[in-house]
Amino acid sequence: QVQLVESGGGLVQPGGSLRLSCAASGSIFSIYTMDWYRQAPGKQRELVSFITSGGIANYADSVKGRFTISSSRDNAKNLVYLQMNSLKPEDTAVYYCNARNRASSYLASWGQGTQVTVSS
Repeated sequence: QVQLVESGGGLVQPGGSLRLSCAASGSIFSIYTMDWYRQAPGKQRELVSFITSGGIANYADSVKGRFTISSSRDNAKNLVYLQMNSLKPEDTAVYYCNARNRASSYLASWGQGTQVTVSS
């Protein structure tokens, strides 16, 4: 089992930036990808970005060129970050991180996420 702690959300004006962080602990040896998802009110949860254990990153078309995912290892934790630039009102959502193994199975329960609100 993997435990996740997300942080870094907040209120930002359009065009601004935020950096989200996620720390994974527990059975991190089984992690193949670290993912960021978001869910806007009335919409389904969507995959925003993921990064593999080899450092390969992938992005949803809606955030390409604006968001950057990165990861690092700190002792017994996997850390993943989502740098969000040029934020738009449509980026407003609750952002969640999760981890998957090579079979694409989720390794953690969904947490409460972190709220990102883009508004003037």
